[in-house]
Amino acid sequence: MAAPVRQLSRSSDILLKRSHLIWKGTQRLLSNGRAPAPHFLQARSRLLPLLVFSGTGYLGYDQYGRYQDRRLAELGIEAPPPLASDNQVALYRSIPTRLVSRAWGRLNRVELPAWLRKPVYRLYIWTFGVNMKEAEVEDLASYRNLGEFFRRPLKPHTRPVCPSSCVISPADGRVLHCGRVVNGELEQVKGVTYKLHDFLGPITWGSTPNTGGHDPSLPDPAAFEEQLLCSPGNQLYHCVVYLAPGDYHRFHSPADWTIEHRRHFPGPLLSVSPSVARRVRSLFCVNERVALAGHWQHGFFSLVAVGATNVGSIRIYCDKELQTNAPRYTTGSYNDRSYTSPLAASPSSPLAASPSSPRAASQEELPGIGLALRKGEPLGEFNLGSTVVLLFEAPPDFSFSLRPGQPIRFGQPLGSL
Repeated sequence: MAAPVRQLSRSSDILLKRSHLIWKGTQRLLSNGRAPAPHFLQARSRLLPLLVFSGTGYLGYDQYGRYQDRRLAELGIEAPPPLASDNQVALYRSIPTRLVSRAWGRLNRVELPAWLRKPVYRLYIWTFGVNMKEAEVEDLASYRNLGEFFRRPLKPHTRPVCPSSCVISPADGRVLHCGRVVNGELEQVKGVTYKLHDFLGPITWGSTPNTGGHDPSLPDPAAFEEQLLCSPGNQLYHCVVYLAPGDYHRFHSPADWTIEHRRHFPGPLLSVSPSVARRVRSLFCVNERVALAGHWQHGFFSLVAVGATNVGSIRIYCDKELQTNAPRYTTGSYNDRSYTSPLAASPSSPLAASPSSPRAASQEELPGIGLALRKGEPLGEFNLGSTVVLLFEAPPDFSFSLRPGQPIRFGQPLGSL
């Protein structure tokens, strides 16, 4: 009888254990409404609270930082901008912005059906606040594609050019920064600087132009600035105008001056919006750009058109040879073109303006001197919105009549002597 009793006791223990397991499973079903998750799902579910906690912590830290910036602004203390790290910039540059911009350029050239033009353009007008009353052609159906709409001309005399100012705004936009160049450094926005020699490249205009070269030396920034100045006692000034997508996308001559040299820097097409310019150091030295250099009544003068995302095409009306956003380029390279050679003034030259160009008839091409421009004459255009940087030499009593962040229109004065 002992053996059957032990066997019955063992069986009852097994039944109790199984019933206990069944009871635990039932509790889980009742509490969760579903069967227990597999082990790998349980591991992921354990990570979810950690991710939520860390994400909430990051958002809280970011909001705290913004709160500190607001408090400092209320006290009149300007907080330094949070610069992106090298890894963040490298990750941003890995995005194929040039390919995206070329695709956008092709899309801009696609002719839209007549019935689709008004809805598409009205959506753009509503999104970016475009003032079509200023456009030379207000009828939306007359613009065959997005490119024509972006580059629309203005009505005559819509932007009167200030006659009393020696230098005017070359475009519609917003002033990011203006002031004097200090020790060979310029400011993108307040507190974020870049080197003048990195932006313009070596001073070779006036000598034999080269193609695809790069400057192997690292000149002293202050000495580089001194080399640009023509008259002793003068100073170098600069102004940065940002063109938003809803702005007028053409730019004009900001003064009476003569262009002697064009330098094209191929490069990435990162965004140049103020929020990005505050975080990426030397952004204007990284992006593709076209630098026009010459002289005016007070000495050195330069206008630089900086490309941006979806702005893969920078057009200079007097230079048909210029091609921007090419599929291949070498980092740090540049392409030069001299406007002082006799070829530049030849009627058969690729620099000559076509009949359809908006270039003014009074513009002169002078052999051995360069391309003479008058204040307010059409000079070039972007495909969307971007940035124009002015660099010019002037006497020390020149003063800007601007403040960073203010909107500005083509033709308005930048300063006075």
